[in-house]
Order: sequence, then C-alpha cells, then structure tokens
Amino acid sequence: MPHNLNVVLLEPEIPSNTGSIGRLCLATQSTLHLVEPLGFEITDSRLKRAGLDYWQHLDVVRHADWNAFLQTLPPDAPCIFFSKKAKKLYSEHRYQPGSYLIFGKETLGLPEELINAHPETAVRVPQYDDRVRSLNLSNVVSIAVYEALRQLGY
Repeated sequence: MPHNLNVVLLEPEIPSNTGSIGRLCLATQSTLHLVEPLGFEITDSRLKRAGLDYWQHLDVVRHADWNAFLQTLPPDAPCIFFSKKAKKLYSEHRYQPGSYLIFGKETLGLPEELINAHPETAVRVPQYDDRVRSLNLSNVVSIAVYEALRQLGY
C-alpha cells in the first residue's frame, strides 16, 4: 500500500479498543505498533472479540517501551502526536506516506512532555462539550487514519 501508515498506541489499557484499532489497521493496511507496558494480555478474550478472527493477519509490532520504539523509527520519520491538549486540528496537518500516528493511553493520553516537545506536529480532534473528558481512543484513531488516507488519495 502506498501510504504505509503506522498507528502507534503508547501503553494501551483497554483490550477492546486495541482489538478495534487492530481491525481498522488491517482494513486500511496500516501497521499497528504497541508500546508496552500493555494494560492487558494479547491473549485477552476482549481483544480477540473486538479484533475477531483478523488478529493473526495484522501487521503488529510490539515494543518493550517508548525508547525501544524510538530506536526503530527511520530517520526523519513523520510523527504526529494526538492529544486533546494540542492546539492544531488534526485536519490542518499535512500527512505523508509512512507517517506515525501516535496515541496515548486511554486514561491519561500522551505525556505532556511529548506534546510540548512537538508542538508543530501535535494535533487534536475537536470537542465542543467540556463535560466529555475525551473521545474513545478507537474513534480518534479511526478519524485520524481516514483523514490521512483522504489526504494521501486513499
């Protein structure tokens, strides 16, 4: 696939979200990167139920921690950091083939130091009601992947 998108989940906690994201990655031929520690086991039935019988076909890479993940990045890899604390909208960013779409854990999001270190590539999906703490991780990943695909010409 010419887009070569990478979805990176930093310390995901909810197996059903990861399963749904894995299914999305397979459908869009994107690579899923799981940065440990994970809040579940890959054998978790909720992960398998959400990923159905697709998990074995998924291009998934596990990384022992954030530093191990960073060591695998190609030089000048385009990294986009998704956070509700970012200033720039996800749709304003210009995605490139081979982009790494990076998402934080469900309960805390990305560490603020990552967002602050990359203000030009930190983006958010808008929310209009402050009573909603955050959007579901699998929903945000879907929005992000399909915006990148739209820009890259599907």
